[in-house]
Amino acid sequence: MTSVVMEEIPDMVTLAVDISNCQGHCIGCHSPFLLEDIGEELTPEVIDSLIEDNFGVNCFAFMGEGNDPETLVSLASHVRSKGLAAALYSGRKEVEDIIWASFDYVKVGPYIEAFGPLNSRTTNQRLYHILPDGTREDITFRFWHRGIDPNA
Repeated sequence: MTSVVMEEIPDMVTLAVDISNCQGHCIGCHSPFLLEDIGEELTPEVIDSLIEDNFGVNCFAFMGEGNDPETLVSLASHVRSKGLAAALYSGRKEVEDIIWASFDYVKVGPYIEAFGPLNSRTTNQRLYHILPDGTREDITFRFWHRGIDPNA
């Protein structure tokens, strides 16, 4: 499933694409159907078609990792070669260095109902903007009321 969203990545018009074969089993998951191997295979050609059909997007978000990390990294590279930012929602607590290096935005942390979603100040999830020098900037606060940086 795909959708154009304005709230997934701050300041970006994002084409969010659900990735099946989710490795997480978060209690309260909003998309449990993604545990299955469903949908059309995501290829560079499919990505090109999605971008063409969704004029104006400047970010492509992989909503999940699937079970083939090498292909995921390759597809992120393809997205970036098209001039779009590449984003990843990983439900894992930690991701490999190759993931950090391959994406412009990475959201980590499983959904834990007691802590709330990304827009809750008590969330365990974090969204990072990866700067050109590889620095990881935690921008989670931008989802909280008024976007006040707690580190400022």
